[in-house]
Amino acid sequence: MKVVPYKDSNKSKKAQVSEMFDGISKEYDRMNRLITFGVDLKWRKRLINAVLALKPQRILDVATGTGDLAIALAQQSDAQVTGLDLSSGMLNVGKNKVKHHGLQDRVDMVLGDSESLPFETNDFDAVTVAFGVRNFESLSKGIQEIHRVLKPGGTLAVLETSKPTNPIFKFGYWLHTGILMPLISKVLASDPKAYTYLVDSASSFPYNQAFTSILLEAGFSKASFHKQTLGAACIYYAQK
Repeated sequence: MKVVPYKDSNKSKKAQVSEMFDGISKEYDRMNRLITFGVDLKWRKRLINAVLALKPQRILDVATGTGDLAIALAQQSDAQVTGLDLSSGMLNVGKNKVKHHGLQDRVDMVLGDSESLPFETNDFDAVTVAFGVRNFESLSKGIQEIHRVLKPGGTLAVLETSKPTNPIFKFGYWLHTGILMPLISKVLASDPKAYTYLVDSASSFPYNQAFTSILLEAGFSKASFHKQTLGAACIYYAQK
């Protein structure tokens, strides 16, 4: 069964995800730092360092949300960065951040569908996605689109949650996602269902080898995964 934010809605997953993120856009950054205890910043830094080591000139950040990753990529390089997201609410927050950092000339924030990217084939040197691929309505279609817009030799870097395999760490993960996150969202979030969805979608995501297989099936020639913080997250790299 497909995981969606609002099980009582007849709308498509894509429409529900857009509506959900519009609704939580103003609180998303604060809640994300709170729920992850800020450790996601370390994961993002590792992804950024790996991508920028390749000296890309044009970078696409898919499911950019409020633009944190796109902004960091631009701040630490001379690359032209495009952030794309389905949620206009999240993009509006991101646009204000871009303006605040004075990056309007190097960071574009674009409203668009990750499964039908509004870009030419072979257009980008690198594509990044942080905590976004699990929100694709069709994961395989979204990955195929990313493959299409990458230049030959280009790199895809994906940061996504996963599940620890060690029994002790697995229990700690369950406590965090099954008890602590729902409690925090119930007390502090404007839409607790949104954060329930984020937990459920992370739990159902095909992580580690399963996701690298999807990358290879989409046409990437190389794919690898690198566990983060005892397996709570994973960074995937794939080359076209």
